[in-house]
Amino acid sequence: MTGPDSRPLITLTWTDHVTGRQGHLVVDRLVRGVSSGGLRMRDGCTLDEVTGLARGMTMKEALHYNPESNYVPLGGAKGGIDCDPRAPEAYGILVRYLRAMRPYIENFWTTGEDLGLTQDVVDRATAEAGLVSSIQAVYPLLDDEAVARRRLADAFAVEVDGIGLDELVGGCGVAESVLAALDRSNQPYAGTRVAVQGLGTMGGATARFLARAGLTIVAVADVKGTIANPEGLDIEALLAARDAYGTVDRSALRPADLELPGDAWLSAEAEVLVPAAVSYAIDTANQAGITARWIVEAANMPVLPDAEELLAARGVTVLPDVVVNSGTNAWWWWTLFGDIGADAEEAFAHTRRSMRTLIDQMLARADVDGTTPRAAAHAIVGDRLPVISERFGWYR
Repeated sequence: MTGPDSRPLITLTWTDHVTGRQGHLVVDRLVRGVSSGGLRMRDGCTLDEVTGLARGMTMKEALHYNPESNYVPLGGAKGGIDCDPRAPEAYGILVRYLRAMRPYIENFWTTGEDLGLTQDVVDRATAEAGLVSSIQAVYPLLDDEAVARRRLADAFAVEVDGIGLDELVGGCGVAESVLAALDRSNQPYAGTRVAVQGLGTMGGATARFLARAGLTIVAVADVKGTIANPEGLDIEALLAARDAYGTVDRSALRPADLELPGDAWLSAEAEVLVPAAVSYAIDTANQAGITARWIVEAANMPVLPDAEELLAARGVTVLPDVVVNSGTNAWWWWTLFGDIGADAEEAFAHTRRSMRTLIDQMLARADVDGTTPRAAAHAIVGDRLPVISERFGWYR
């Protein structure tokens, strides 16, 4: 990251006057006066975590820069609340946090669902906090606000096999990242085994798309533990049996399905691991048990840097979050700005093309530079940020 100052533009911490719980907002950068980044809620969420996520959002936005698109990437930002989203007081804290952040959301921070929060909960709390929308700061950039907002609302109303399009596009992007990596290595889909940590919005959709592409999902993990079957899990049945937080009702398991400890997904006999739940899931200790060839980061920051170095030394390729899970954010803006319509097949096709292009560019750059995919992604961002800055400036 280069520029006048590599530190975040805005960093703040809020304390809830009712519970004493804290929330954070970090605006890493503005482009056209606006930033983009979701709001997460989890027990233990820290300012450092939110700062790293905000920087990641700047990178995700820059990676999708296409001067010929209607959508012009925004700056990066992130919000975080230190609270278990299942706690009785969680919703009230969320509403009060959004009320406190109202000046920022109205003017330059667009936000939405992230870990621990679904978009319908964010929308309900946003309305209760007196805001027009969680993305209202971007409205002045639209050619026709009414048409654009209606198009996005229509897109959110689309369902595919009982699951909302907004919940599926991110997983579509993650799955396409996996498939692109397999294709570059001439690895057939049939017989390729996958373990997924997290069966929420991102993990569940990823598992569905990979299973439908012919890969075998041999393990999934949720807060209760790992469900495994070396012959393959019935992903559709597990998706139908999960609650709003991605926890699977164990009564839906088949006799051959195994219930294992929570970290068993890491050492599953699989070619691909997809951490799709919490940050910092893979560290220097537990990485030693990983035998997979690829780790595909559907979650934000799931592999610690020191662990990634050890994995790379063992020949394990980590496809980084800043590329892999960027599809959801991009889909919002492709739809709002009119690059695509409120149609599932159009959304999936555009997501697949864009993600495959990014994965191919990143892996080709890594080969040429002799670096990791993450370093290659950073290099691509380093090329694009000056172009964006030249066109739009750092803050305006």
